Amino acid sequence: MRYKSQSVAYWYFAVAMLLFGLQIVFGLLSAAKYLGPDPLLYILPFDVTKVIHTNLLIVWVLTGFMGATYWMVPEESRTELYSTKLAFWQLGLFVVTGVTAVIGYLFRYGTGNKLLEQPMPHKIAIVVVMLMFLYNIGMTIWRAKRFTTPEAVLVLGLACAALLYLPALLSFDNYTVSIFYRWWTIHLWVEGVWEMIQGGFLAYLLIRLSGADREVMEKWLYVIVGLVFIAGILGTAHHYYWVGVPKYWLPIGGIFSALEPLALIGMAMYAYGAMRRSGMQHPNTLALHWTMGSAIYTLFGAGLLGLAHTFPDVNKWTHGTLITAMHGHAAFYGAYVMIVLAMITYALPAMQPDRPERGTSLGYWAFWTQLTGMFGMTLSFATAGIAQVYLERIMGLGYLDAQLKIQVHFLMLIATGSLFALGVALFVIDFFRYTPRFLVEADGARAEPPHAAGVASVGGIGARPSRA
Repeated sequence: MRYKSQSVAYWYFAVAMLLFGLQIVFGLLSAAKYLGPDPLLYILPFDVTKVIHTNLLIVWVLTGFMGATYWMVPEESRTELYSTKLAFWQLGLFVVTGVTAVIGYLFRYGTGNKLLEQPMPHKIAIVVVMLMFLYNIGMTIWRAKRFTTPEAVLVLGLACAALLYLPALLSFDNYTVSIFYRWWTIHLWVEGVWEMIQGGFLAYLLIRLSGADREVMEKWLYVIVGLVFIAGILGTAHHYYWVGVPKYWLPIGGIFSALEPLALIGMAMYAYGAMRRSGMQHPNTLALHWTMGSAIYTLFGAGLLGLAHTFPDVNKWTHGTLITAMHGHAAFYGAYVMIVLAMITYALPAMQPDRPERGTSLGYWAFWTQLTGMFGMTLSFATAGIAQVYLERIMGLGYLDAQLKIQVHFLMLIATGSLFALGVALFVIDFFRYTPRFLVEADGARAEPPHAAGVASVGGIGARPSRA
């Protein structure tokens, strides 16, 4: 650990791991309800368990983003964090907000707006948390007068994520208007600015793990950011097909949804290119597994599976079915879960000196078990979704009748989901089984590879790179 204030990241990661485990519990509980009978029907019905499952996902991933940023920015800017006290206050407020929101859901206290169910007081608290976070990061960079391109992409993504949360504060009586603006937050997060966050972390990890040239990585980042803005923003239209808006959204959604995978292809290509040029020489091969896994699985889950059902002529059959769950689970896991786990795996050996840098056997079991389980879950949702489309949309069966016909696929879903849950449990156990000791290394002891240490900018983007 090069800077003492980087230790703040550990506590963010610890909270994220606990919430990750809790999210999986509610996910398995939600899946089991498809089989019935449900002994918890009047205590924890499906609508409650699903809301908690999806909201915990968003909260723990955001917590992981914040922790990873607090680890990355001091290293990139080569300075201590502006205020560790502010970072801890921010974490405390975010945890209290998340816990009280979940308790509220148990008592049906929420807005009912899918993925944005947080009551207004909680939404205001989230805005305050994001302002605290961005101020702390901004002041750290400003004080250092060093602003690298991976940092710039990361901070721009985080700032846009905070800005795009503001539509969630609006309330509309008209459902079409409400859902129209809801996607400004949800879609532009997960298929827009969060991809910039992923790209920033991916560039940081590839530079340090592969020794890839910083200037090359930065050029790829510009390409990815451009594609995200061009395709991701207008690709929001594929959520507008059937919600009561004008028909001109259909071709816009079809065309730009087809372009969205280009950013993901670019991300996978630049990760593969870095590894191919430099090899896997870094001792932390487990972090390399998670990093490359994120790039490749994002292309599969978000790119290929997303493209498969976003054309209007296809989506009119698949919309609102388990095909969406197939895409959503694979995409979110590859793009955001795996990149957070990659950052955690990279940072942990510096905060837990007893941990072997190459990774533990338990860590590798966690990686392969999660990957196998998620792939099985994706196939389960896919087969169930295809059968559901045929039974409901073509044969004309009612929803409940169709669910009885596809129950066998939920047996597979629970089996593979349990395997995935085992992988999560192994990762969480491996995270906590070593004692954190925050020792600051001698200057330069953990520096990035010599040919990757160019300064992308000093005081701003665009300055000529220099050598460390």
